Amino acid sequence: MDTPDINALEAGVSLPPRDYVVRSVMPGVELRSAEDGTRTLHGHFSVFNEWTEIRSMWEGTFIERIAPGAFAKTFQERGDRIKVLFDHGHDPQIGNKPLGKVRSLTEDEKGAAYEVDLFDSSYVRDLIPALEAGTLGASFRFRVVREDFDEEPERSAYNPDGLPERTIREAAVAEFGPVTFPAYEGATAGVRSTTDDFILKRFMQEPDMLRALILNLLPAGTEQGGEEAPAPTPSVEPVAHPRAVSRGHVPLFGLDHKEKPSWQL
Repeated sequence: MDTPDINALEAGVSLPPRDYVVRSVMPGVELRSAEDGTRTLHGHFSVFNEWTEIRSMWEGTFIERIAPGAFAKTFQERGDRIKVLFDHGHDPQIGNKPLGKVRSLTEDEKGAAYEVDLFDSSYVRDLIPALEAGTLGASFRFRVVREDFDEEPERSAYNPDGLPERTIREAAVAEFGPVTFPAYEGATAGVRSTTDDFILKRFMQEPDMLRALILNLLPAGTEQGGEEAPAPTPSVEPVAHPRAVSRGHVPLFGLDHKEKPSWQL
């Protein structure tokens, strides 16, 4: 696992979590049908140089942009192995079955562009009406490899509140694909963080970990909550991320560790 930026650490900067980061864009998915009946999914799952405000339980609060060239290495080294999933593999019917085979992954002047030849399978055909109607967005999960982070920037037109600014210089993409966004007002366009949604869905797959998290969130001294709540026993003790806020034994934000605990997301 990559370590945080050394210069940032020397300057006393607390970097946001780098692992299990999820970003979504709406719109981001288009469907193209050929005369022979084959269908191709295409669009952009990420847009360059678009400042986005991140307000996340897991990541913290800051603004972020992705720089051109951030995906060049990951596309070159493992582009043919990046999976295309629906809802990051969390859909109860489809699961982590791939939707198709990647035809191309490239960077253009807009962002990360993709073309995917969809499989002719029943679970893919179930998605066609939603894809044709344009009701799905695009999302990708990645790990931040290199970044610039300014913890105390000057206020500006794009950052009137003077929030910390993160520029992602290199990202390692794990998977991408169409997603059904969590509904909230004004969510019809633009980029957003959906890391919290991803993390919570993973917790739902680990009931013991979810129970420990909920119990630790309860006020101390309540019947079953607070400091006395049980916590899972990982095979390797995790170290909380510098920006993490924890109650009891369960960190609420990102985790940095040298080895992967058995309960790690």
